[in-house]
Amino acid sequence: MISYDITIIGAGPAGILAAGRASSLGAKVLLLEKMEKPARKLRITGKGRCNITNMKSLDEYLKEISPESRFLRQAFGSFFNQDIIALLKQNGLETKEERGQRVFPTSDKAWDVAEALVKWAKLCGAEIQNHSKVEELIIEDNSIKGVKVKNTKSGILDTIYCKCVIITTGGKSYPATGSTGDGYLFAESLGHRIEDLRPSLVGIETKRVYQKTIGLSLRNISATLWINGKKSLSEFGEAEFTEYGLDGPIILRISRLIVDSLIVGKKVEVSLDLKPALDDQKLESRLQRDIIELGNKDFKSLLKQLLPSQLIDVFSEVLNINQSKPLKQLNSVEKKKLISLLKDFRFEVIGNRGWNEAIVTAGGVSIKEINPKTMESKKINNLFFAGEIIDVDGNTGGYNLQIAFSTGWLAGESAAKKIQELI
Repeated sequence: MISYDITIIGAGPAGILAAGRASSLGAKVLLLEKMEKPARKLRITGKGRCNITNMKSLDEYLKEISPESRFLRQAFGSFFNQDIIALLKQNGLETKEERGQRVFPTSDKAWDVAEALVKWAKLCGAEIQNHSKVEELIIEDNSIKGVKVKNTKSGILDTIYCKCVIITTGGKSYPATGSTGDGYLFAESLGHRIEDLRPSLVGIETKRVYQKTIGLSLRNISATLWINGKKSLSEFGEAEFTEYGLDGPIILRISRLIVDSLIVGKKVEVSLDLKPALDDQKLESRLQRDIIELGNKDFKSLLKQLLPSQLIDVFSEVLNINQSKPLKQLNSVEKKKLISLLKDFRFEVIGNRGWNEAIVTAGGVSIKEINPKTMESKKINNLFFAGEIIDVDGNTGGYNLQIAFSTGWLAGESAAKKIQELI
């Protein structure tokens, strides 16, 4: 008979932290991963660089998390940003802090983060078993008794008996890495409510795409979200024009609300302010100054002063002003239209890029059914949850990985303590 104290399903960041912490407290731990190696998604996160965490304060962190950030206070209290940095350093990985208090590995390699965490969990005593897909959870008298697991290479089915199970299967984003939503099915089969699953931190598709702008990145601009004609929220930073619409950090930050608004049939628009440091009056003064300095030159010369080259033809087309038009012939209406477009370059949003490109999953196992002090299920004894499977998600900037690390740590610690109580 195969027997462990704790079985953890899913070797992502939450699962690895849970395994290491529980093992360090003396529990006999088996970490099951259905893919060929642990931490597949972690190895490619942040475009391969891995934004490990963020050094902002707890109160600032909680502002970046939806839908109910208070649920994470105990998890963050047990293991937070300084702790993951210290853990990685102890296992040979140096980190650095960049703009926005975001933390990255000094090597700029997400792979190194994954390797350091796996090494730590194994040193703590955790056993990691790859190619192992959990088919079923075994429940008796409303308590966990074990799992049925199939080897994805041989097809052999085994029963593993254990006193506790921690589900850390991730969400539905990047399914090629193994995040295919298995954990939601387990939780739902055991009576847990799954809040609506939808992509978050995801690129958006717009009604109009300008071919000449594809690949263009703009820094120091602002994006404002308009829902049914009403201004909703704004973000400042970097955006990117793509073959399907818009992407980049500030678009990702407003994408959660975009997705939710589109689901209920609202009209969604994104307005780009290309000159956020200047109000209309200051921008008008600058235009007048540029026009005087340029003298006998044409409209294209003015656009060159104001825009990246890839936007010149686009602006000329939208404004319906010939690029060869002498600046002296620009009338007040045309100048106002130019100012308006610089301050409100607007796009109607028609969709999002879906699970294959979404960074995280919004929705998941209802937090009302999980004890925030332990991460244990309120419905099934000795069942715990951690990471993206739970209905909490953060903005871009390192918050989502910290949620995984913190909830994983707390779940592992709580399960290990429960094992000691059961002895």
